[in-house]
Amino acid sequence: MFDVGLGEMVVLVVLALVIFGEKLPQAAAQAGRALRQLRQMANSAKADLQEGLGPEFKDFDLADLHPRTFVRKHLLEDLDDDGAPVRGPVFDDEPAYAGAGGLEYGERPPFDNEAT
Repeated sequence: MFDVGLGEMVVLVVLALVIFGEKLPQAAAQAGRALRQLRQMANSAKADLQEGLGPEFKDFDLADLHPRTFVRKHLLEDLDDDGAPVRGPVFDDEPAYAGAGGLEYGERPPFDNEAT
């Protein structure tokens, strides 16, 4: 998140000591309280949202709405409910096709007369 090295961290600490002096512990305590209040407000808002959505969304997580997570969860996962890989359609006259790269050169892919 932050790319701060050891030397930069020492400079920041020295600057904090120079700027705040004796009031540094008080400023740190106040920043901690503000962060705690902010976290409590966020958790409260999340709980209110889940309560307002009803029991159908009891497992709802706001992180699921992030576009990257949404795409990964709904489009890129190739597992069904049992945890087994999803397979393509199986035809009565053809064996189950295992996926890309399963055909030899010149071999024809499975074809379903009823589908066309």
